[in-house]
Amino acid sequence: MSNNQNTKDPVWADGFKFRNPHPNAPDFVKGNISVKVDDAITFLKNNHKNGWVNIQVKVSQAGNPFMILDEWTPNGNNNNSKTTTERAAAPTEEVDLPF
Repeated sequence: MSNNQNTKDPVWADGFKFRNPHPNAPDFVKGNISVKVDDAITFLKNNHKNGWVNIQVKVSQAGNPFMILDEWTPNGNNNNSKTTTERAAAPTEEVDLPF
């Protein structure tokens, strides 16, 4: 399996569980998050930066959602190919807005 992201092992978001919405849920419901308080508090205390923890919801090859710590930082401490400037670049052509 080829992977362009860094090869660092993911840090699982202990204490957090994402579930897909019930089949009868309205379209605006994207999923449910369950939190096991004691495990989540430990995870949050161990992984916060400036009081924040970013968590990604991903989908396994089997189609099951899972949550991991988002370790991306804008200062280049990772192996992402795009820089912050490239991500924030404005469109090159002017867009005519309807208002």
